[in-house]
Amino acid sequence: MITRRAAAVALRASLRRACSSHAADSDDPLFGLFDASAPHPEPCLSPKDFAFIKDPAPVLPAAALPPPEAVLISKAVRAYGSDFDGKAERFLRRYREFLTDSLVVAVLRAVRSPELCVRFFLWAERQVGYRHTGACYDALAEVLGFEDHARTAERLLREIGEDDREVLGRLLNVLVRRCCRRGLWDEALEELGRLKDFGYRPSVVTYNALVQVLASAGQVEMGFRVQKEMSASGFCMDRSTIGCFAEALCKDGRWTDALDMIEREDFKLDTVLCTQMISGLMEASLFNEAMSFLHRMRCNSCIPNVVTYRTLLSGFLKKKELGWCKRIINMMMTEGCSPNPSLFNSLVHSYCNAEDYAYAYKLFNRMNTCGCPPGYVVYNIFIGSICGREQLPKTELLDLAEKVYEEMLVASCVLNKVNTANFVRCLCGVGKFEKAFQIMKEMMRKGFVPDASTYYKVITFLCQANKVDKAFLLFEEMKRAGVNPDVYTYTILIDGFCKAGLIEQARRWFDEMRSAGCSPNVVTYTALLHAYLKYKQLCQANDIFHRMVDDACYPNAVTYSALIDGLCKAGEVQKACEIYAKLIGASDNVETDLYFENKGVDTISPNVITYGALVDGLCKAQKVADAHELLDSMLSAGCEPNQIVYDALIDGFCKFGKIDNAQEVFLRMTKCGYLPSVHTYTSLIDRMFKDGRLDLAMKVLSQMLKDSCSPNVVTYTAMVDGLCKIGETEKALNLLSLMEEKGCSPNVVTYTALIDGLGKAGKVDASLKLFTQMKTKGCAPNYVTYRVLINHCCAAGLLDDAHLLLDEMKQTHWPKYLQGYCSAVQGFSKKFLASLGLLEEMESHDTAPIAHVYGMIIDSFSKAGRLETALELHKEMMEVSSPLNMTSKGMYTSLIQALCLSSQVEEAIALHIEMMRRGTMPDLSLFVCLIKGLIEVDKWNEALQLCYGICQEGVKWQGNKSFDGG
Repeated sequence: MITRRAAAVALRASLRRACSSHAADSDDPLFGLFDASAPHPEPCLSPKDFAFIKDPAPVLPAAALPPPEAVLISKAVRAYGSDFDGKAERFLRRYREFLTDSLVVAVLRAVRSPELCVRFFLWAERQVGYRHTGACYDALAEVLGFEDHARTAERLLREIGEDDREVLGRLLNVLVRRCCRRGLWDEALEELGRLKDFGYRPSVVTYNALVQVLASAGQVEMGFRVQKEMSASGFCMDRSTIGCFAEALCKDGRWTDALDMIEREDFKLDTVLCTQMISGLMEASLFNEAMSFLHRMRCNSCIPNVVTYRTLLSGFLKKKELGWCKRIINMMMTEGCSPNPSLFNSLVHSYCNAEDYAYAYKLFNRMNTCGCPPGYVVYNIFIGSICGREQLPKTELLDLAEKVYEEMLVASCVLNKVNTANFVRCLCGVGKFEKAFQIMKEMMRKGFVPDASTYYKVITFLCQANKVDKAFLLFEEMKRAGVNPDVYTYTILIDGFCKAGLIEQARRWFDEMRSAGCSPNVVTYTALLHAYLKYKQLCQANDIFHRMVDDACYPNAVTYSALIDGLCKAGEVQKACEIYAKLIGASDNVETDLYFENKGVDTISPNVITYGALVDGLCKAQKVADAHELLDSMLSAGCEPNQIVYDALIDGFCKFGKIDNAQEVFLRMTKCGYLPSVHTYTSLIDRMFKDGRLDLAMKVLSQMLKDSCSPNVVTYTAMVDGLCKIGETEKALNLLSLMEEKGCSPNVVTYTALIDGLGKAGKVDASLKLFTQMKTKGCAPNYVTYRVLINHCCAAGLLDDAHLLLDEMKQTHWPKYLQGYCSAVQGFSKKFLASLGLLEEMESHDTAPIAHVYGMIIDSFSKAGRLETALELHKEMMEVSSPLNMTSKGMYTSLIQALCLSSQVEEAIALHIEMMRRGTMPDLSLFVCLIKGLIEVDKWNEALQLCYGICQEGVKWQGNKSFDGG
């Protein structure tokens, strides 16, 4: 007897022979196309040589391939379908030995015709030794379940019933369960009705499937009806169905019904069933009931397992009951259970969203204790939550983020792109630029490649913090990394360098971006234009404006506002007013036409920024009346002034001494709904102190405090300076102490004003003591501080102290160029600088007037008769004053006079020659002193020659009086 395996081998062999004979058939369209006898030269290269490039064809598992018998049977069924009882059955009889459930399923899926599939299915069922399995019924149900074959399927079901009622009953049960598996409870009930219409009873498996799908869909009432019918049929629910139904009842809040149902079904509560009920109670937000079930478990000797606790924890977490989560975590850890990594991540995320960062950080330690150390996700969640908000985090939170970051590095994890940018932004925001740089480099070493957007954000933060040197280094790093800067990156860098006064470097960036094919936008041009105007480089500003228009990048309202503001800062207030008049159509001045050659300028109107810039410029030019008129024009044009405009006008009136007008604008501002700012109050208080109206100043200060507006360092400095001006230095010192007690640290301007006030009151020792205190408290003195103190020391005869201060200033605060000098005097009032003679010096020279400090000290040493020190200082000054190109007539005069009195006439003559060579013409009194000195040492010939020289060439003396020997 031939076995089934041997028959299968024989069949496969016959199939291979059939395929080979077909390939050699003369009807083959490729047969004879090539001459087999003609040899073909083998090519040097063949497609096989490149086979490695192709993706390998996926190898299907043997179970996924239909057996060859199934292919032949399916073809025969389709071919002989019209004569199934004849030819088809005769063909199928040859394969009865190969009938298996997998072969039947393969044939059904290959045929796909409902009618043919039913006939084949019934034929297979009739074969001796074979019986359909559940997989076969599922395959037939799939074929009969198509919507477009609904009527055909109904007819076929009846045919199946007529042929074999047992097969039909099984099939109808399968159809019900199929709908249940797909979650279609309503269709499942329809199939149940059809099953009953055909006179069949559902099986226990079908009933369980129905109850489960109804429970999952929340149809508990319908579930109870089916369960009741199931019990009447003598069936019981299985464990899985009871758990599913009990969970659904708990979700509906009917946990008592669930307990009754469990009791009726004669089931005992166990850990799995209690966990399912707890899950349902958590979904219904019945937290107390869920916890009572946890205690019920222990009472019934059901020990909660890790799934129970995780179910509770997930439920509380989903409902955002974070207080309950802490209790569950403590219970879990006590009983040796732990959340999984995913649940830990969700917990950290939730506590971070609730801003409970302290507990979120505790979870990090618990993760390590539970053997699932923090990973990439949880580190990014924590740091991203702290640094991802718009506002900067508090100091302690940022410190915690840094601590977690260090732990992250130890764990070999990295931050993603967004969190890296946000972390760096926060560090830059609190001044930790070195740390921000370090983080960028560390992330790049670990494979993080910042894109243009990330670089732009960090460069923006650095520029906003005036750290243009760091921004420059990062920009160079960006280019080395192969990331091309876009117009926004170039623009923020140009704007940052312009604001720092580094216009030439900003211009180099501008030229570089153009050569790189990156077109500047209106913001780029505006930033450079404003910088040139601010530093009085009008020709370059005009060139930039023309280039802007030539590049079809037309100025907007912001550009014109910057133009007006820049002209005001450059002292060109009249031209700024003409541009404003041109904007409103009230001027025909042709000098400003170059700014209005572009298209669309007629549609540009001055806005509040434009008015604010012009009001501020007019006030600083002491044209406060014009600024006041401009305020009325602004209102007439329908442009509502803002806080900045009102503050500028109030400050202008105060600086001009018109306190009554300032108070009038102040009342007008408050009526418009604007609350006075600290700047507003400071302007009023400063003027009142300078006028000596302390009673009125104290009233304004009281109102300021009443409005919860705390004085800042500028306010305190104005009061200190005002008290010093009226000689109340003791009160000024007390105010300094009060300022520090209130947590407001004095700045260099505050200390310098008080040092100057003490010096003018003759308290130079107190000035020196305050100077030492200033440095001890971390406030660095600048050029103005040294200049003020050296001046007072010289006036008080403390020449050695003045000399020491000069040496200290040279080593620490020596601004060599005007730009650094301007930064040094920033914050001091013009009146104060004018009293020191600094404004005149700045206007006369393009560099810092260090030589004037030397001259002052040399003059003091000369008058004190300490010629040796004076000459040493003069020699030292010559070494540094040559590039500065500055001389002091007073210094030379006092030094020469002192030398003549000490009979050192030769040195005096040498200084006179040097003085004349430097272009400084001596006074007549100095010539008289030199002649007397020569006579005193019996050098009559030299004295006569000097007199003859004066008479011969003629010398113009001060006051336009001349001496020509007559």
